[in-house]
Amino acid sequence: MIAFLLGQYDLARGLHIIAVIAWMAGLLYLPRLYVYHSRTAVGSETDQTFQVMERRLLRGITNPAMIVAYVFGAWLIWIDGHARGWGFLLKPWMLTKIVGIVFQTGWHHFLGRARKAFARGERPHSERFWRLTNELPFVAAIVMVLAVTTEFGN
Repeated sequence: MIAFLLGQYDLARGLHIIAVIAWMAGLLYLPRLYVYHSRTAVGSETDQTFQVMERRLLRGITNPAMIVAYVFGAWLIWIDGHARGWGFLLKPWMLTKIVGIVFQTGWHHFLGRARKAFARGERPHSERFWRLTNELPFVAAIVMVLAVTTEFGN
């Protein structure tokens, strides 16, 4: 069984990439929903519609995708650790990826707290705030992908 799991790097990588795409979709779309939700009157039909959309996006796509990305990412680390030794975890490219993962996870939880605030009738941040921060996960993803694909500092 262990030999089989070690031999499935391409499968693990492919599934990890698919999960990250789904996770990123949620991280990019949720703040966009917040931009428009910020304009609505509390308790209005539109407010209620946005709450349903945000809850379903977070619980139905973004949360599960994050978990799956973590599972397949851990599998990749496990395979790499056995194939090239565990020292790769301290390489600059991998440390950059880990910092990016911490940022994306923190941003994910920040968005989840904001969704709960909207559901309570609060507007945690302005429309402008959501517009300005909407692309942060994408910028982080660019840095992470380039770090891993180039293995800079290796």
